[in-house]
Amino acid sequence: MNDVPILALMVVAGLCLGAFFFGGLWWSTRMGLASTRPALWFAGSFLVRSGVTLAGFYFLSGARWERLTACLAGFLVARILGTRLSHRRGREADHASES
Repeated sequence: MNDVPILALMVVAGLCLGAFFFGGLWWSTRMGLASTRPALWFAGSFLVRSGVTLAGFYFLSGARWERLTACLAGFLVARILGTRLSHRRGREADHASES
């Protein structure tokens, strides 16, 4: 019974890690496409995003599979929300350009 609040916190932590990872992906894509050295942006961003995310999973899980699973679930929810948000922005931009 005491695990429920901890697992809820792990889901929230997974959401935060997902927001960092996918927000960083969005930001580095925009910066990389506008840069004269895009490979540096993409490689550096990948290393930082992956390192922070994996370290977060490692330290937050505390070697307990239940916590790791909850954290991963939050990460996947962040991915779904980010995808929906980016598609919505893309459709709004398409409608604005048609006007």
